[in-house]
Amino acid sequence: MSDSPRPKRPSGLTTPDPNTLRRLLDVEQAILSRTSETDIDPTLDTVREVMDLLGDPQRSYPVIHLTGTNGKTSTTRMIDSLLTALGLTTGRFTSPHLHSFRERITIGGEPIDPERLVEVYDEVQPMVQLVDDRAVAAGGEPLNFFMMSVVLAYAAFADAPVDVAVVEVGLGGTWDATNVADGQVAVVTPVAIDHARLLGSTVEEIATEKAGIIKPGAITVSSIQERDVAEILLERANEVGSRIVFEGNDFGVTAREVALGGQQLTLRGIAGEYPDIYLPLHGEHQASNAATALVAVEAFLGGGEQRLDLDIVRQGFADVTSPGRLEIVRRSPTVLVDAAHNPAGMRALRAALSDAFTFTKLVGLVAIFSDKEPAEMLEILEPAVDHVVITRNTSPRSIPPRELGRIAKEIFGEDRVTVEESMPDAIDAAVTLAEEDGMGGGVLVTGSVVTAADARLLLGADDT
Repeated sequence: MSDSPRPKRPSGLTTPDPNTLRRLLDVEQAILSRTSETDIDPTLDTVREVMDLLGDPQRSYPVIHLTGTNGKTSTTRMIDSLLTALGLTTGRFTSPHLHSFRERITIGGEPIDPERLVEVYDEVQPMVQLVDDRAVAAGGEPLNFFMMSVVLAYAAFADAPVDVAVVEVGLGGTWDATNVADGQVAVVTPVAIDHARLLGSTVEEIATEKAGIIKPGAITVSSIQERDVAEILLERANEVGSRIVFEGNDFGVTAREVALGGQQLTLRGIAGEYPDIYLPLHGEHQASNAATALVAVEAFLGGGEQRLDLDIVRQGFADVTSPGRLEIVRRSPTVLVDAAHNPAGMRALRAALSDAFTFTKLVGLVAIFSDKEPAEMLEILEPAVDHVVITRNTSPRSIPPRELGRIAKEIFGEDRVTVEESMPDAIDAAVTLAEEDGMGGGVLVTGSVVTAADARLLLGADDT
């Protein structure tokens, strides 16, 4: 490990040469054309078979494994930034992506190079095809989109090589494709009800599924949880011999002040206290994510027995970015985008808005997936905005605007709802409404990751 922090590199989402671009598009299309990542088969057999044929690359580096309902991606990015500041080469796997598939697989903090993604795909494809053929012959299914993404990430990390992989689950934990790796540190961000069709209709069922990433001998780091969730995590940790620490009991945020562009924190880890930490993200939930990320790194480096260098911790947090998470993408009027996609996320968003922003008028722009809880999400958002513009995003899962508009009018009233069929028209309408009363108006775009991504792209903020 080097003694001094590494400088930040420019963004890796550059345009490749034409030949590489054509091949990259072919590879991405081949990956995306596989069955949906939400088509979950409760088995890891096919992914394990591929990894075995590849020589188990996921066992060639240590892993910090994250699950939870909300905050996973931001926490993953914080852990990555801290480890990078400490001089380690990281591999980071997150989902979903905002604009480019390559965002899911980063090495050294940057999206995987186009050429390298193509090379890794060509290297693993023969083994994937062999396993696909065997699975289909036995009456099963080939690897889905998410499974293929995991295979590519783990192979790319081994080839780099990375010093540590920071891996976010896709859905759940036990049967998530990422769980073919054994994390030395398991991180559980707040658990709430989401993806009920796939994970269960109670927080207890969902927590049981997510607890599956806790492995023998690992250190488990948990954000603040509901009592029933905490008991399930504790039971799993005791069962497999994992030490578990909880935010609120063993670590946490001891001081927090709103600051320009973010917040100033004092964090209590399991190895000591860290004052005057600047985090360029908004909201109490992000402060909580920061505490969890800090302890995950403490746990990874020496089991939490040694306090980290304060200056490096400060740098690591100061360098954090989390695109699409209460992010300002335009000024005059201010346009914020946030990827809140379930009731728990919307509650965190509403609290962060009141905490960090003051608008004379705030217009919401909302598009939500049909398999979410649109009425509950809109009810949570309603007190925070003066008017709402309803539209659709580019996903076929998006609720048709007229349908979502009917739900919104029942909650907001007819005079506070505008319905637009397209996102560009919705942005124009929201900006116009925000500017009607002069200075101080703003626009909040939210409802799903795709909604946030679409708005970022249209407003020219697609460099992640």
